[in-house]
Amino acid sequence: MTFLREVKNAVSPRAAFLVIGVLALQLLFIASYVGALHDPKPKDVPFGVVAPQQQSAQLVRQLDALPGDPLDPRAVADEAAARQQVLDRDIDGALVVDPRGRKDTLLVASGGGTLLATTLGTLTERLEDAQGRTVRTVDVAPASPQDFDGLSAFYLVVGWCVGGYLCASILAISAGSRAANGQRAVIRLGTMALYAVLGGLGGAVIVGPVLGALPGSVVGLWGLGALIVFGVGALTLALQALTGIVGIGLAVLIVVIAGNPSAGGAFPHAMLPPFWQAIGPWLQPGAGTWAARSIAYFGGRDMATSLWVLAAWAVAGVAVTLLMSARRGSGARTPATGSGAPAAGSDAPAAGAARSDGGSTRADGGAAPR
Repeated sequence: MTFLREVKNAVSPRAAFLVIGVLALQLLFIASYVGALHDPKPKDVPFGVVAPQQQSAQLVRQLDALPGDPLDPRAVADEAAARQQVLDRDIDGALVVDPRGRKDTLLVASGGGTLLATTLGTLTERLEDAQGRTVRTVDVAPASPQDFDGLSAFYLVVGWCVGGYLCASILAISAGSRAANGQRAVIRLGTMALYAVLGGLGGAVIVGPVLGALPGSVVGLWGLGALIVFGVGALTLALQALTGIVGIGLAVLIVVIAGNPSAGGAFPHAMLPPFWQAIGPWLQPGAGTWAARSIAYFGGRDMATSLWVLAAWAVAGVAVTLLMSARRGSGARTPATGSGAPAAGSDAPAAGAARSDGGSTRADGGAAPR
C-alpha cells in the first residue's frame, strides 16, 4: 500500500473536517482574546458630576470633550444621589465638586472592576490638575483585599462555565452525541441539573468560606452558579442534538472564544472594543460575571437583566434538546415494527434484539444458534 493510500485510510474525511474545525477554533481563540484585551481603553463610561448648576454644565461639557470619548458624563443632584447611583450600578463613578474649596471627591466602586476605578482616578486627576484643583478618591463598594484586581468573580464564573460544557460533553462521548429519544434527553438534562446544583454550591463555598475571596451571600452565589452551569450544559446538549459531536466545538466557540474575553473580567465592559462590549452582557460568562459582582459587592442590585439572559440560554437549550430528541425518537420508528435501527452517534440500544423464541438475529439475517 502506498503512503498516500495509507494516509487516506488512516485519516477519514470526517476526521479531516474535525481537525480543520479545531484549527479554526484555535485561530478564533487567538483573535478573540488578543483583539479584546490587547489595548483596553475606556469608552463612554457612565459618569456623574455633582457641582453648582452653572459649573456642572461646564464640567459636563469638558468631560464629554475629552479625547477618545472615555466618559459619558451626566449631572447628578447631590453627593448622596451620586453614591446611590454608583451602588445601583447606574454609573461607574462620580466627581463631587466642593464649591467652597479646591479639593473635590471622586466616587468609585472597585468591586465592579479595579482597573476601571483606577482609570477614572487617572482621568479625573489630569482634569483637576489642569484647573489647579486636587481630588481624593472614595471607594463606595471596595473589592475584597483577597480579590486581586476584582478577578475572583470572573474566574468563578469561568469555572462554572467549563464545568457545564465538560459535563455535557462527557455525556455525549460516553453515550452518543445525540440522545436517542425524549426520555434519554430528559435523563441527560436531569443529570445536568444535579451536576449544576453540586457545582454551583462547590464554587460558592470555595470562593466564600474557604478562600474568603468574595463576600456576599453564599446562597445567592450558589443559585447563580447552578443557573450558569445548567445553562451552559443545556446549550451544549442542544448544539450536540443539532450537529452531533461538532456541538462541543460550537459550545466552545460561544462560551469560551466569544464569551470569556467579552465577559468584563480582566477589563470591564466599558474598556473593551465595541464588538466585545456589545456581545458581552448577552453571553453567559458576561452575564454571570456581572451578576456575581452584584451579589458580592452591590447587595444584589442591577442583576435582573443578567439573570434573564442566563435563564433564556437555559430555557432555549432545554427546548432545543427535547425537541430534537423527540423528533429523533419518532423518526427512528417504522410502521411495520414500531421501532427501527438507531442512527450512528445516538445512545439507542444496539441492533440485534432477542427473538421471541429465545434466539437472536444474526447479521446475515439468519437465526443464530441458541
